[in-house]
Amino acid sequence: MKAIILAAGYGNRMRPLTDSTHKTLLEVGDKTILSRIIDGLIENNITDILICTGFRADEIKQYLAHIYPDISFHYVHNARYRETNNIYSLTLAFEAIENIDSDIVVIESDLIYDPLVIKRLIESRYDNIALVDKFRSGMDGTVVTVDSSNVITSVIPPHLQDENFCFTDKYKTLNIYKFSCEFCKTSFKKLLTYYANVIDDNCYYELILGILIYMQKEIIHAEIINNEPWAEVDDPNDLAVAEFVFNTDRRKILEQRAGGYWNYDVLDFCFIRNMYFPDSSIISEMKNNLANLIHNYGSRQSILNKKMGWFLLCREDRVTALNGASQIYPVLQERFSKKRILIPRPSFGEYNRIFKNTEYYKDEVGISKESIDSSLKNCDGVVIVNPNNPTGSILSGEWIYNCAKRNPEKIFFIDESFIEFSNTISIISMLEENSLDNIIVIKSLSKSLGIPGVRLGYTYCCNTEINRYIQEKIPIWNMNSIAEFTLEIILKHRNFLKQSFASTIKDRELFIKELAEVPVIDNVYPSEANFILISLKTGITAESIVDYMLEKHSVYIKNVSDKFSNNKQYLRFAVRLPEENRILINGLSAL
Repeated sequence: MKAIILAAGYGNRMRPLTDSTHKTLLEVGDKTILSRIIDGLIENNITDILICTGFRADEIKQYLAHIYPDISFHYVHNARYRETNNIYSLTLAFEAIENIDSDIVVIESDLIYDPLVIKRLIESRYDNIALVDKFRSGMDGTVVTVDSSNVITSVIPPHLQDENFCFTDKYKTLNIYKFSCEFCKTSFKKLLTYYANVIDDNCYYELILGILIYMQKEIIHAEIINNEPWAEVDDPNDLAVAEFVFNTDRRKILEQRAGGYWNYDVLDFCFIRNMYFPDSSIISEMKNNLANLIHNYGSRQSILNKKMGWFLLCREDRVTALNGASQIYPVLQERFSKKRILIPRPSFGEYNRIFKNTEYYKDEVGISKESIDSSLKNCDGVVIVNPNNPTGSILSGEWIYNCAKRNPEKIFFIDESFIEFSNTISIISMLEENSLDNIIVIKSLSKSLGIPGVRLGYTYCCNTEINRYIQEKIPIWNMNSIAEFTLEIILKHRNFLKQSFASTIKDRELFIKELAEVPVIDNVYPSEANFILISLKTGITAESIVDYMLEKHSVYIKNVSDKFSNNKQYLRFAVRLPEENRILINGLSAL
């Protein structure tokens, strides 16, 4: 069996990484793309390899001569690589093979795959095969339709995929094919060379396959990938995704990114959001308005505050709409930098970073009100995350209100990012009835509305001077039109939003009950939020569990042991949908 590797391309989409290096010589997981392709072939006993070069051809030849001195590669050069496409390169490759006497594997050079992928190709019972995978977000390029017999019924190249094109039933080609000797010598080679030389040399060779299929001249079968790792690398973002797929330290990659996981095949139990909201009707409404939204600016800040007030059912002059709650932290840091602030331990958020002069009160999965009262005497203010992250502990709104009322000279920062999942109502309703000037409510809407990608949050304060100070620090166009539109449409969905909180609470209680049966878990703590804290049995490290779940089950969980000072090992799980929670349960139980 022969192999043809198409490596002539300039790699323009991979710039600037390819300005001084050929695309195939970029490294993923300490190994070049080209070496991964070659090694996959060698492992499957394919050593008769022809490479079509173009851009930086000498660099490829020198590299292969150095790394694989025992293999005699064949080369054909596409001198017109800047003005032609892969149909021309494949034509040159076929013309360079004097005698086609065996099946041929065709591979494009922007692929990374596990050697098992080539094994699937070789062992397939079909003569002419395209490796395909179910189309997923982030993919692009040629797609195909496949019937119940695994026969490809149509080939759709990128230029035929308009804005109304539906990908739901399509398969993405890996750009790895096995063609029979007879097919290569006859219909495929003849039509390929004629089309490239006479009609169009700047198109994809898949077009020829599509023509043959449409004319019912050949049958091309699809071999559907079943969890074998592979990645296509067209640009630097693709390279980062491939690095995650083929790197042994996947946890480090996720930790360094701290988000942006949509291209990664992981079930994320770290970041916390409402899994029931928004529903499909809301998302559909957003999709239908997307074209109009991206061509318009959002409103000025005063309008945003008004709309946020409508959502909160409160006075708009007390609200500052935020581009995510994190926007307020630098403002608070500047305003209260000289104040001595009491903050919870453990806790997440920016409070440890923005307040340098601090004291702490303990949350031992339960907060002592007396400890706050006592410690507050020596401080200028206090942070109360209600419920607290990662413990899920909560204080009643009535107690917080009365404590602030007893201490009018102290400033109270009340973070209510998870309040809807508790049995306590927001303190805002009390402040609307009887205002206090020393309370600033901070709220991230990512967790409750399930829209971390939209970036919505707010502050609420009855103190006119503090509100003026905050709003002076906020840009006039502070929120994009998509976020503002989201703020508008959720007004029509209050009942469903309320139901989503109830559904999450129900799932949380079931999740807690099931986690209590997992052998490696020592304690499952009660929670008033949409996450759950657990401690592990002695001798089991949280880090080992995180690595195990990621590598064996593609489940990413949060190690929060460093938030505690008692040397126990803790994990925090976001509450996801019941079937997803069951995946985590089963993975942990397998230990």
